[in-house]
Amino acid sequence: MQIGNLTLKNKLILAPMAGITDLPFRRLAKEQGSGLVVSEMISAKGLVVGGDKTHNLLTTTAEEKPVAIQLFGAEAASMAEAAVILEGKGAQIVDVNMGCPVKKVVSTGAGSALLKDLNRAGEILSSIRKRINIPLTIKIRTGWDHNSIVALEMLKVAEASGVDALAVHGRTRSQGYGGKADWALIGQVKEKACIPIIGNGDIESPQDVTKMIAATGCDGVMIGRGALGNPWIFSQALDYIKDGNYSSPSVEEKGGLILSHLHDVVEMYGENKGVKLFRKHLSWYAKGMIGSSRFRSGINSAQTLSEVEKLISGFFFSSSPHQEMMRRDYPLVDEGATFPAGMV
Repeated sequence: MQIGNLTLKNKLILAPMAGITDLPFRRLAKEQGSGLVVSEMISAKGLVVGGDKTHNLLTTTAEEKPVAIQLFGAEAASMAEAAVILEGKGAQIVDVNMGCPVKKVVSTGAGSALLKDLNRAGEILSSIRKRINIPLTIKIRTGWDHNSIVALEMLKVAEASGVDALAVHGRTRSQGYGGKADWALIGQVKEKACIPIIGNGDIESPQDVTKMIAATGCDGVMIGRGALGNPWIFSQALDYIKDGNYSSPSVEEKGGLILSHLHDVVEMYGENKGVKLFRKHLSWYAKGMIGSSRFRSGINSAQTLSEVEKLISGFFFSSSPHQEMMRRDYPLVDEGATFPAGMV
């Protein structure tokens, strides 16, 4: 897949997710085969002002490249200045968030609020395009609500502003994450587009990737919530695209990957903060498996790296072949794990 002057290894892309797509998770997705990973959204104002917390989000490594860094904001000048900073920091792509539905973001005029002001959206994109040489992409929703579907209009604005690719989440802002993503509308955008279109929404399995491509003709597929607790969806999807088959990791293989992810998180954030941040990931990793409710109770009270390691070892490595078969073939659906509201 081609985005501007950048060639991706494949058409699978990790979606930007607030509080999720930090360096350890992006690196994990890349190890599993994602052709492009996208950072958590970063405040343009915070980046320009120079806050340490914002700059910490810019940490990248060679293994995860190419990486896109996502910006959010509502002012053309600060967005352009922030994009220049990102290019200087080594970002391969600047991505502009025009889809976040969270109230504290849209109340500032950023995120999906820009879908109600296409003139401002165009000013932001044009200002950024004039200041950077690397590819510029945007991620949108189909509109603010069902009475204001603007995806096709936003495509025209994007192309006129020099945007190199457009990702469309097939839901409106008012939908949140409910209902079904409108793949038909993504297909309409692709039909009219002169730039690559990336489809997003309701990608929960390798089969969904091929269904999305067949239904929309999209150039790339962006995977968000479907990768939570399931980062191997990328390798499975690549196998399925290649020959129509894929394999699932064993419980022990999952455990090994989870331990590696845990250690990366603790290395980046320190033991105290890292353990707390990793609890949500462990809930997703265990979701649907027999005994996950008890496991989740244990991890929510764990305070140290050693405690979490023991819980992971006991849950993922102490199973008999029979228990593994039961977990794989007869999983109990566990509705206790929820997704954060801040994901685009």
